[in-house]
Amino acid sequence: MKRRKFIGQISWATALSTMIPFALEAKSQSAVRNFKLNYGPHFGMFEHHAGKDLMSQLDFMADQGFRSLEDNGMLARSSAEQQKIAERLEKLNMKMGVFVVDGGDNWKVSLTTGKKEFLDNFLETCKKSVEVAKSVNAKWMTVVPGFYERNLPIGIQTGNVIEALKRGAEIFEPHGMSMVLEPLSDTPELFLRHSDQSYAICKAVGSPACKILYDSYHMQRNEGNLIANIDKCWDEIAYFQVGDNPGRNEPGTGEINHKNLFKYLHEKGFDGIIGMEHGLSQRNLEGEKKLIASYVEADSF
Repeated sequence: MKRRKFIGQISWATALSTMIPFALEAKSQSAVRNFKLNYGPHFGMFEHHAGKDLMSQLDFMADQGFRSLEDNGMLARSSAEQQKIAERLEKLNMKMGVFVVDGGDNWKVSLTTGKKEFLDNFLETCKKSVEVAKSVNAKWMTVVPGFYERNLPIGIQTGNVIEALKRGAEIFEPHGMSMVLEPLSDTPELFLRHSDQSYAICKAVGSPACKILYDSYHMQRNEGNLIANIDKCWDEIAYFQVGDNPGRNEPGTGEINHKNLFKYLHEKGFDGIIGMEHGLSQRNLEGEKKLIASYVEADSF
């Protein structure tokens, strides 16, 4: 055998022997990231790993074991971009989580008023949301009733919200889609702030197209006692989001015991999406690694 050919074969053999351990390690990491629950990141969470291209970000999410996506702003994306996202999700065997039924600034004035102009805007946005949901294979859309109307008794405001949501449910229900009401903690001016209040409204609407989005960050701030309150409202909850408190960052950065919370949801048989509705405590490559590690740890019950 000629010396040059022999040396070339040795070089290839050496290269292959070097690559095999890395391949085995990657396979091992993939196995570790076979999460028990279905966590859904947002675009932008892994830009330091995947860059700004949305398709590359989806590829990276799937590689890390994440099986869903949330995108609050989906309604505002172009139809071409929605189609690209839908096709990539299908290719990666990922689900589409929530996007927001966003009617603009009118939601702040809100459905509590009972005014026709705000109701009409809400219903028109619901109709647009159905078409977008069809294009991206989404089932759940986040709805926030808006701010208090201080000039009306709370019972009247509640009645106005229930009537508006009944009308919205009529739009979503024939398509097997669901509004998920999100009680929030951003400001005390918001009408919907507690899980029991959301439960009562869903019962009054009486439709599978109107359920609760239970966000552990907001509920920890507003009421605490997470697992007990989830249990009381269980049959009206269709969707979860998480974020630690204080700070609204990844699990392990605050006071919430996410391992216990996820264990509880798993034991209850929850097979829906848990949206990663939070920031990162470090906005860099190491912070993204920390984010992934936090879910690996919280899911290791």
